Amino acid sequence: MKITILAVGKLKERYWKEALAQYVQRLCAYGRTEIIELSDREGQKSTAEHVQIAEGADILKRLAAGAANSHVVALDSQGTNYSSEQLSRRLDDLKLSGKSNIVFIIGGSHGLSKEVLSQAHESLSFGAQTWPHQMARVMLAEQLYRACSISANHPYHK
Repeated sequence: MKITILAVGKLKERYWKEALAQYVQRLCAYGRTEIIELSDREGQKSTAEHVQIAEGADILKRLAAGAANSHVVALDSQGTNYSSEQLSRRLDDLKLSGKSNIVFIIGGSHGLSKEVLSQAHESLSFGAQTWPHQMARVMLAEQLYRACSISANHPYHK
């Protein structure tokens, strides 16, 4: 199985980069993991809606390039809030159904466009709180590693 994290924006601080790299390295024991960073459009003098639409177009273009047999999961506050065990079972179910690539999408500071959300097969939430996008990326990688550890009956998750 391949896990792809498609995120708007670049990690700037070294500690976020190091934390993400640590979890990506750990995830490699369970399959291929790829991080794709798309440019954010925040610096443009546009409304939040225009930024969201432009970033969404970039995301959709990137998804179209590698969409074959992919399952797309959008991170969205309105999505399903899984426990670690439930996320592990969900990933196992996707693998068993023949999905060889699971793509997780993290939008920019204005969130994901309606177009991106409508193209996603499902949405995942980390709860009602608002998280910085850099932290969300590290949290996602950690939860994916935890889910894979649960599936492999590895003691990390306890």
